[in-house]
Amino acid sequence: MKKTNKQPLTLIYPVPAFMVSCGESEKEHNIISIAWTGTICSTPPMCYISIRPERHSYDIIKRTKEFVINYTTKDLLFVMDWCGRNSGKNFKKFKEMNLTPAKAEKVSCPVIEESPVNIECKVIDILSLGSHDMFIAEVLNIQVAETYLNPKSGTINIQNNELIAYSQGNYLDLGKIIEQSGFSIKNKQ
Repeated sequence: MKKTNKQPLTLIYPVPAFMVSCGESEKEHNIISIAWTGTICSTPPMCYISIRPERHSYDIIKRTKEFVINYTTKDLLFVMDWCGRNSGKNFKKFKEMNLTPAKAEKVSCPVIEESPVNIECKVIDILSLGSHDMFIAEVLNIQVAETYLNPKSGTINIQNNELIAYSQGNYLDLGKIIEQSGFSIKNKQ
């Protein structure tokens, strides 16, 4: 296969499309849309979000050292996109989008009640990387809608729940399972 060299750019896609809530008081509650996020450790459970320093939520999260990653479904796609295109400097996003700022269990910032999964996080380090700073965080608690739990095992089932991803300016459906992890060695046992 013939290949062409390209300039370095971000090309690890698709990535999750989430809404991150932050702020200690109702006056400063805000929502930022995030695609630069992911898991970085299993034990202890850790994740990251990367934010441009000029974004309104940046200073709030840097000061409070807390945020909540809220899953975005197809039903919340418009809200997530709108929150990413409008600044919390100019809008009270919970009010504008008719979202409910519900109480988190382990952090002082709100969860988005309408989101089916809320991951409460405590920042343990901030890395300045260039256009974005990476907020490395420990996962303190996860709130999950009962419809996302497998009835028999109690495990979290995020497949087939109309989650979305972001890829090069587009939103994508997620959910179709094509194979179970470990399938390449399962039949060799």
